[in-house]
Amino acid sequence: MSGCHVSCWDVRIYYEDTDAGGVVYHANYLRYMERGRTEALRYLGFEQRKLKEEDGVVFALTHTDIHYRRPAMLDDLLTIRTELILVRGATMVFKQSVYREDELLVDADVTLACINAAGRPKRIPQAMLRRIGEELKV
Repeated sequence: MSGCHVSCWDVRIYYEDTDAGGVVYHANYLRYMERGRTEALRYLGFEQRKLKEEDGVVFALTHTDIHYRRPAMLDDLLTIRTELILVRGATMVFKQSVYREDELLVDADVTLACINAAGRPKRIPQAMLRRIGEELKV
C-alpha cells in the first residue's frame, strides 16, 4: 500500500534545544520528527500506548536517511511535516521535513518496523491498515 498522508505539527525552539551559539542541536531534529510521526498516527486514530496494550505492537525505527540543510535557531517556530508514503507488511516509511516558515531546514526518510514485545517483526494490525487505506484512498 502506498500513497501520501500529510500531517503538520509545530514546535517552538527553546534554549534547552540549542547549543551555546543558539543553534538547534542536530539530534533534536530526530525528537521533533518522532513527535511528528506520533501526531500523524494520532490523527489517523491510533495512540502508541493503545497499540501496545491492545494489539501488542510497537514501532521501532530501523533506518533514517537525514539531510541537514540549514540550522534552526533559538525562538524559531518550526513545522514538522510528516508524509506516510509506504505501508507494507510490518513496515511503514515516512518522508519528514522540518520547515521554518517556507524554508526547508531538514528532511529525512524514516523507516519503522512493527514489532511485538519480544522485538520480533509483526504485521501491522488490520484495523490500522484499513484506516490508513481509507486516508490514502488506496
